[in-house]
Amino acid sequence: MASLRQLTASLYQISLGVVNVFVIDDRADGLTLIDTGYKDSSKAIVSALRQAGKDPASLKRIILTHSHPDHAGSAAALGAEWGIPVWAYHLDVPLLANGTAGEAPIHRSPGVINWLVYHLFIKRGSPAIDPVTVDRPLTDKEVLPIAGGLQVLHTPGHSSGHISLWLQQEGVLIAGDLCANVAGLDFSTVYEDRALGLSSILAVSQLPFDKAVFGHGKLLAPRANEKLASKFGAL
Repeated sequence: MASLRQLTASLYQISLGVVNVFVIDDRADGLTLIDTGYKDSSKAIVSALRQAGKDPASLKRIILTHSHPDHAGSAAALGAEWGIPVWAYHLDVPLLANGTAGEAPIHRSPGVINWLVYHLFIKRGSPAIDPVTVDRPLTDKEVLPIAGGLQVLHTPGHSSGHISLWLQQEGVLIAGDLCANVAGLDFSTVYEDRALGLSSILAVSQLPFDKAVFGHGKLLAPRANEKLASKFGAL
C-alpha cells in the first residue's frame, strides 16, 4: 500500500510501484502534487494523503514534469474528481490536450536494468493518457510561489517539454526523469535525445542542492549536485 514518506520539511514522496510522485506541503498555501503516476493511481495517492492526516481537498495544483503515461496518467482523473488545476510546461500543453506522450521517437539507454524496464513496462504499455487540460502553462526559470520558491527548470532530452523543479529554500532538486537512481545514479531508461538529456543534467548540476529525488529510484543525498556532476561529467 502506498504511503507518504517525508523527505524534507515540506517535501514528501509517494512510491507507486515503479514510479514516484511527490507532495509539497506549504502550510500557508496547501498541497502541491508533483506528477500523478500511471492511470488509476488516484485512489492510492488519495489514500496515502489521508493515512498521513492530509486532506486531499487541500491539493491546490498538480504540476507535471512531463506528459509520459507513468507521470501524467492520472492527472485528468484527479483534476476532475477534486477540481485541481493542472500546471505543465508550455511545450507539453498540446500533447496533454491530445492525450499523447510525445511526438518524437524514444531511444533506450544501455544497461540490463534499462533493457528490463523498457521491455516489461514501456514497450508493452500504451503511450496514450486521458486528455488533460493545462490550466497554467509554465515557462523556463520562472519561480512559483510555493514553499518559499519553486523554480521551473526546462530540462529537455528525456522529452522535449520535460521540466525539473528546484525547491530552493530546502536545497532539493525534483528531477522527474532527467535521470534515475534505481540501482545507482544513471540515465533514465529512455530519451528522445540522450545527448541533450546529458546537457540538461550537467546544466542543472551547477545549481546548489544537497538532495535530489527522481521519478524512478531513491533519494540522492548529500551533495546531490556534486554527484550528478561527477557521474555524468565523466560521460
